[in-house]
Amino acid sequence: MRAVTWQGRRKVSVDNVPDPAIKEPTDAIIRVTSTNICGSDLHLYEVLGAFMTPGDILGHEAMGIVEEVGREVDGLQPGDRVVIPFNISCGHCFMCDHGLQSQCETTQNRDQGTGAALFGYSKLYGEVAGGQAEYLRVPQAQYTHIKVPEDGPDDRYVYLSDVLPTAWQAVEYAAVPDGGTLVVLGLGPIGSMACRIAAHRKGCKVIGVDLVDERISRARAYCDELIDLRTDNADEVVKSQTDGRGADSVIDAVGMEAHGSPVAETMQTASGFLPSPIGRVVMKNAGVDRLAALNSAISLVRRGGTISLSGVYGGAADPINMMTLFDKQIQLRMGQANVKKWVPDIMPLLTAEDPLRLEQFATHRLPLDAAPEAYETFQKKEDGMVKVVLKP
Repeated sequence: MRAVTWQGRRKVSVDNVPDPAIKEPTDAIIRVTSTNICGSDLHLYEVLGAFMTPGDILGHEAMGIVEEVGREVDGLQPGDRVVIPFNISCGHCFMCDHGLQSQCETTQNRDQGTGAALFGYSKLYGEVAGGQAEYLRVPQAQYTHIKVPEDGPDDRYVYLSDVLPTAWQAVEYAAVPDGGTLVVLGLGPIGSMACRIAAHRKGCKVIGVDLVDERISRARAYCDELIDLRTDNADEVVKSQTDGRGADSVIDAVGMEAHGSPVAETMQTASGFLPSPIGRVVMKNAGVDRLAALNSAISLVRRGGTISLSGVYGGAADPINMMTLFDKQIQLRMGQANVKKWVPDIMPLLTAEDPLRLEQFATHRLPLDAAPEAYETFQKKEDGMVKVVLKP
């Protein structure tokens, strides 16, 4: 089959690789009909390369048609149309029972000290082959799937794999009060979707923040106010809208590769050129994130407010401003999205009326073979690229 593989820092290719096969009785094989490039994939493309091996298949946002199931997979059969959550979970352990599928005890990566295994996401999360391919092996398939109707375009459902539940959880964790103010830092896929979700609920004032023209333009219909960091002072604008207090809640949808952190950027770049074994040690023990977005969130949120982190952070030695967090009595919530927990809340919105305008969410729909160019363009924030759907 054809698949997108990691080959080195800022280098991916589309190669012929062996077709996946059933390995465990809880596996299934799906034929992928749509698969996305996620902002988190760019971390592998750039910063987290030390945890990758040439030939690793990328991608953790996929949907398709079931081709084959293992003998212990109940409730799933060939021909079913499914979306595959990005985290692999069993559905019956303590963590899954508590709605924490991203911490599934069956698939936890204890040797790495990390949570549930993820598709296409490095040694840190199980080295499971990803979904940017023609076929995908799905472990724990009795639970790691979301059945969707046979009708309707893929674009209506594929974002259930990651973007929708991640943005939904970000808004839930933000706990913005009715009539309150929510600031969304970063208007890429997750931030943009969070704005749509918050606007759909109509319970708060939404202020979006970015510095890329296309991202700002896309979010305009869903935000009460937009801040362009190239020309606006975010603190002044937010305080002017909140009686000088700051926002009730802030979502940081940026994460470890924020603009405005030159020292950390230099350190990240340097670690990317180290031999992989050394680079892994450096990232695990002395890795530093670009904290400009988090520091902005701390500044913009009011005293007693809430910060919700959905942007990925991976540093082990981040100089976080604990004094200000403590002094302002800020509540901080974060983590990988627990996809299956939020599906019942989201599914009623996936209708022909399309209230979140999911069918227009992608900026680019490309064949699988265009992945290398798409990764480069996405990383450079060029050509108005915000969300890419690949068609195998």
